[in-house]
Amino acid sequence: MASSHSSSPVPQSNSSDAFFKKEMDATKRFRPVQSLPDVCPKEPTGNVGDPSNLCDSPSLVVDQHRWTIYHSKVNLPAALNDPRLAKRESDFFTKTWGVDFVDTEVTPSFYLPQITKEHFALYQQEISPREKVHERCKNICSPKDTFDRTLLHTHDKSRTDLEQVPKIFMKPDFALEDSLTFNAVLPWSHFSTAGGKGNRDAASSKLLQEKLSYYLDIVEVNIAHQISLRSEAFFHAMTSQHELQDYLRRTSQAVKLLREKISKIDKVMCEGSLRVLRLSLTRNNCIKAYNKLKLMATVHQTQPTVQLLLSTSEFVGALDLIATTQEVLQQELQGIHSFRHLGSQLCELEKLIDKMMIAEFSTYAHNDLNRPLEDDCQILEEERLVSLVFGLLKQRKLNFYETYGDEIIITAKNIIKQCVVNTVSQIEDIDTEVVVKLADQMRMMNFPQWFDLLKNIFSKFTIFLKRIKATLNTIRSVVFLVLDKNQKNRDLEDTLQKTSAKDSTVDTEVAYLTHEGMFISDAFSEGDLPPVAADTTSQRNASPNSEPCSSDSVSEPECITDSSSSKEQTSSSVTPGGVEMMISDDMKLTDLELVRLANNIQELLYNASDICHDRSVKFLMARAKDGFLEKLNSNEFVALSRLMEGFILDTEQICGRKSMSLRGALQSQANRFVNRFHEERKTKLSLLLDNERWKQAEVPAEFQDLVDLVSDGRISLPEKITAATEERKPAEFLIVEGQKYATVGTVLLLIRIILEYCQCVDNIPSITTDMLTRLSDLLKYFNSRSCQLVLGAGALQVVGLKTITTKNLALSSRCLQLIVHYIPIIRAHFEARLQPKQFSMLRHFDHITKDYHDHIAEISAKLVAIMDSLFDKLLSKYEVKAPVPSACFRNICKQMAKMHEAIYDLLPEEQTQMLFLRINASYKLHLKRQLAHLNVVNDGGPLNGLVTSDVAFYTGNLQALKGLNNLDLNMAEIWEQKR
Repeated sequence: MASSHSSSPVPQSNSSDAFFKKEMDATKRFRPVQSLPDVCPKEPTGNVGDPSNLCDSPSLVVDQHRWTIYHSKVNLPAALNDPRLAKRESDFFTKTWGVDFVDTEVTPSFYLPQITKEHFALYQQEISPREKVHERCKNICSPKDTFDRTLLHTHDKSRTDLEQVPKIFMKPDFALEDSLTFNAVLPWSHFSTAGGKGNRDAASSKLLQEKLSYYLDIVEVNIAHQISLRSEAFFHAMTSQHELQDYLRRTSQAVKLLREKISKIDKVMCEGSLRVLRLSLTRNNCIKAYNKLKLMATVHQTQPTVQLLLSTSEFVGALDLIATTQEVLQQELQGIHSFRHLGSQLCELEKLIDKMMIAEFSTYAHNDLNRPLEDDCQILEEERLVSLVFGLLKQRKLNFYETYGDEIIITAKNIIKQCVVNTVSQIEDIDTEVVVKLADQMRMMNFPQWFDLLKNIFSKFTIFLKRIKATLNTIRSVVFLVLDKNQKNRDLEDTLQKTSAKDSTVDTEVAYLTHEGMFISDAFSEGDLPPVAADTTSQRNASPNSEPCSSDSVSEPECITDSSSSKEQTSSSVTPGGVEMMISDDMKLTDLELVRLANNIQELLYNASDICHDRSVKFLMARAKDGFLEKLNSNEFVALSRLMEGFILDTEQICGRKSMSLRGALQSQANRFVNRFHEERKTKLSLLLDNERWKQAEVPAEFQDLVDLVSDGRISLPEKITAATEERKPAEFLIVEGQKYATVGTVLLLIRIILEYCQCVDNIPSITTDMLTRLSDLLKYFNSRSCQLVLGAGALQVVGLKTITTKNLALSSRCLQLIVHYIPIIRAHFEARLQPKQFSMLRHFDHITKDYHDHIAEISAKLVAIMDSLFDKLLSKYEVKAPVPSACFRNICKQMAKMHEAIYDLLPEEQTQMLFLRINASYKLHLKRQLAHLNVVNDGGPLNGLVTSDVAFYTGNLQALKGLNNLDLNMAEIWEQKR
């Protein structure tokens, strides 16, 4: 039976010797026989010099927490001689893993290539000659290491014998309780007795028993072999055990002696010191109990003290006392039965204080805003205000400013109402019994009365805003002081954290030195000790358990207890008004909340300005319902505008922000004023033009003075006419920068109207753009209307003129030139008062200037056309005959003299010369045409002589006129040029 399962440990081959080819790897190919564990696993077995003989079995000490062979409790004979096994199975693997185990095909891997014999063809060709040489050398050379082969043979034999034992017996989890394991070891088929197979089943059972007995023998032989190998180590362990017992006996005696010495030292040196320490600890506990009782007595007096503080409106002190008491109750007096209800009572008292503070702040706001509005902007009871604000901040009542804002609205209404009542009561013309409504009483005032009332309201509002600003600045200063305190606390905490980090570093070093067995004095001397470490060491030396020197030292722990019961620290700060206040560290407000509160308080000041402006606008609108403001003259409206502008600037200076409501109302009224102002001036100009007879007017002295002021750069109207000006006689011409201007009365008044526009812009800068548009419209209207009346001969029907003379035309041209002279001055005046983005509006003046120049050119052309029609009429009847000069030329010279007489005093000399040059050109054109018609040529004949005499007469008369003596007439152009 054993031979059937035996196998040679060394595979035999005719073509190769595996041991010779892999001789150095023999230990790797065949695993050595595992020896049994020893109680001393590190002791060598067998040959001491051979490292392979060291025991590598499991250790009782190292492997105590994992399963080893020592946990095996299976009885091998019982497992091999199981009577329940029916018969021996033919195949162990088929029994264990199923019938299809042998026939199961393994699926080829996708990651490995298919290997065939062709892959080894090249290797066989290369190794075949070497193998022949190897076989030849092996036969010649004898084996060198016989011992190794013998040992290897022994190992192989043992391994071969153990390999005959089925692997199932070697598994760590071998257990016959498992049905599968039991069936694999003792198949039930060997115990089947059914049918006629009894003899064969008995033979199978006997064969299985013999097989298991054979396995048992193999195992016992290997165990005995391993025990024989460990016999020397066993006796060595027994010898070591005796030596260990002697060493333990000596050690026990030394320990007993040491304990006796320690007991004597304890009695002599330690018991007294420890007794002193116990007594000191007992004394400290008594002191703590005494301090605790004193603290309880103090806490018991909290409620009466709070009531006393509230009676004097010391809200901050009451809140601090409540907060301190709450903290003491939670930290040092926690669990005291007598104080179990005190915490809830203090909470209710704190809520009551919140309501009292809000009511107190509302009362303060009412008293502060409703006191008499005099030129006194002092803060009302600043200490009380600071205390209230600080208490509200402490309780996180951050919306207290809304109460102040509501009171501002009510007070602003009352200010206007009180001002109106006071003013109405001083006016005797208003019967308050008949006119009941306050608004109706106000509408009965005339402008001076109403203007004084508005000025009074604005002055009251100015003082009102200054007072609000002072109060809100104080509130904001309290908020900023708290914010600054928070910042300082954070900086202090950062500093303490850095200091504690340094302390911990030094403590770590000291602990390390102590752990290493060194003394601190040996590690570094007193001079080398860092400052932080020195402080820490001194603090350690000052032990809190040290005995006080006298009974008076009780007060020191008491102070420590009182200070430790509350973490609050207070610092003194001074407000801008000089009020000193204490800021504690228990303000649980973040920087974001404080900054937002400060911004809201500043916004409240802006809202106060807006409220004053809104109430002023309503006051204006109430007076403007009957069109009162639209009926104001220029001086009154300018005074009103200046008053409102002054109030707007004052509020902007106080509050630091523009309020647009009053400015918008002023702009709206200004627009209405501009429309009415313009319509009045335009209507006035229209009436003047409709009544203008276009004759030269005398220039009063006041107009000359007005023009002189403009020439000096002062575009303004004189406030009043002096007596010296009235006594001066009117002048014939208007002198403007050395030039004479003959004008009509309408133009003089137009210049004054233009200056009124300019002065209105100076008085009311907000209407500059509107005034520029209206002035442009006025100038265009004058240009178009004068053109209709003079060039269009509209004056014949409107005024009743018989005809439009050349003098009328020349006078109209000169008036237009005077207006053109002032357009650049007006443009510069408006440009200085416009914003850069509004400069595009100045193009209106460019268009007006062009229109005026075109109009002047048309008048000049009209004068030339008058003479042209006269030349055409007279020269068409001209005949070259005696007497000389002819009647035609005498008539022409007469008309030219009349023309010169009409325009010479009106137009400048240069314009007169240019006009007569154009007339002379027309004259030469008509004469040339008539001579060509009469076939008179420049041949020196009699006809040529007559014409030359007439032309000489014309030339002489024309050059004899005043201012035309140097005129180049060039009369040679009347003759046709010879070809």
